[in-house]
Amino acid sequence: MPKAKNNVASRKRRKKVLKLAKGYWGARSKVYTVAKHSVEKGLQYAYRDRRTKKRNFRRLWIIRINAAARLNGTTYSKLIHAMQNKGININRKILANIAVENPDAFADIVKFVSA
Repeated sequence: MPKAKNNVASRKRRKKVLKLAKGYWGARSKVYTVAKHSVEKGLQYAYRDRRTKKRNFRRLWIIRINAAARLNGTTYSKLIHAMQNKGININRKILANIAVENPDAFADIVKFVSA
């Protein structure tokens, strides 16, 4: 009895990979085996960098808060510690946004916390 190859499923699988490789350069978007490797590696990078992005943004927020805090005569670590002691729960994203867009409000926060 002949072997059933299920061409429909295998073609669908190949087309799916080639669709994900659309826009790649040269054989990476044309040849299935090359495209498969490129797509797999690209998905690994995407997974990794979704987590890296969160780290990078947190670093950016901390840098911005520290710069604004130093303009107001304190440091990042002292400011965060004083905020925790006062029970002020403003996350770093919002605090950095305040520091950049509204320095007067940030200065008020620093004054309130350090008093």
